[in-house]
Amino acid sequence: MRAVVVGGGSWGTSFARILADRGHEVTLALRDQADVDAIRTTGRNPRYQQELDLAGVGASTLAEAPSEGADLVVVAVPSHAFGPVVGGIAGDAPVLSLTKGLDPATGARLSTLVRGRKVAVLTGPNMAEEVAAGLPGVSVISSEDAELADNLQDWLNSRLFRIYLNDDLVGVELCAAAKNVIALAAGAVDGLELGDNLKAALITRGLVEMARLGECLGASSETFFGLAGMGDLVVTCWHPSGRNRRAGELMARGRTQEETLAEIDQTVEGLTTAPVLRELAHRHGVEMPVTEGVCSVLDGRPLHELAAELMQRAPTDE
Repeated sequence: MRAVVVGGGSWGTSFARILADRGHEVTLALRDQADVDAIRTTGRNPRYQQELDLAGVGASTLAEAPSEGADLVVVAVPSHAFGPVVGGIAGDAPVLSLTKGLDPATGARLSTLVRGRKVAVLTGPNMAEEVAAGLPGVSVISSEDAELADNLQDWLNSRLFRIYLNDDLVGVELCAAAKNVIALAAGAVDGLELGDNLKAALITRGLVEMARLGECLGASSETFFGLAGMGDLVVTCWHPSGRNRRAGELMARGRTQEETLAEIDQTVEGLTTAPVLRELAHRHGVEMPVTEGVCSVLDGRPLHELAAELMQRAPTDE
């Protein structure tokens, strides 16, 4: 299988290695010619996952990527770039999205931005650093095209990277987007040193509000309590290198958004997704107190005020 991976960040780079290890012909497409040249000469991505050996992985610029002759185009770019990037991909090969977010301009699920070709989404508890280190993991693939989903499972499944299928595309994409917002809040609990009891409770209630929105939009509640939902949420909220968790922690300790992004030096999707998710919830009349709280802090509200307010909400049934 001939694949082009568009996006040379941590996850795109790691995923290119997964494909090559499965025996596929892979080209990693990047923005900068200097990074392309470095991969071609050193077998390493100079910016992300520098320790990962990319022997057997080709490299090209986005403009020169061989997408017209590809059997699959994998897109691993930030959510704000997803629409323009997929709109500029030549050929008609199916798209596999690795991006976990919503379209910032419209609130649409990213798969709906793919026109004129089949599309699938891969998500789940798949921290790029662990994948790059060769640790075992699992992921979920969802598509409205059952044949494409079956093919992708066959192309990707291995002893180290197990693939499950889920036909609930709406739920899978909402899980992937919303869990990053909850991870910001979980990181804030870490930054304020409020303990694991509160963090576990916040994650649980966050999962409930994710599922509430999903059901309103036609998703299955079971998806939110599976790998795409609970699985990805737990690892995102607890993993030390999780970007969204880390961002919440840094801001709770006094960093501004700008300082936080500069220190992490990678995309933090939760910061982009939070206001989009809030708007989506308002549009459909769904209560999402954790998401509302995250947005209020991003809008300038003191974090200690929010923590007190959430704890003082009127008692209710679980």
